[in-house]
Amino acid sequence: MSGRDVFEYAVLRVVPRVERGELINAGVVVYCRARSFVAARIHLDETRLLALDPRADLVGVRAALHGVEQVCAGGAEAGQAGRDDAGRRFRWLVAPRSTVVQPGPVHTGLTTDPRAELERLVDVLVR
Repeated sequence: MSGRDVFEYAVLRVVPRVERGELINAGVVVYCRARSFVAARIHLDETRLLALDPRADLVGVRAALHGVEQVCAGGAEAGQAGRDDAGRRFRWLVAPRSTVVQPGPVHTGLTTDPRAELERLVDVLVR
């Protein structure tokens, strides 16, 4: 495979009014088991979010997205999930939920550099 590893990713979506189902992409989470890598990159377009719902809770959405970054980083600030290995943290983050910040479906690919892949996916799928 010439140094290429399997990785998984999910797009983070903000659904300001769950009952309407409208959403914007606001980040990506990437996991690469071979490298024990899990990370998230967030890019919240607040103008687009407010176009969907002028009363959207920007502070709450920012906090939820920041929480995803904290869980990826691990450690005490991430709470209980922060003590898990990279794979368990990724699986916890991509579990389906009916909240304002939701993970999309998990997709796979091959990469030589998961961090660079994360940046590429944010550029293509979010920005």
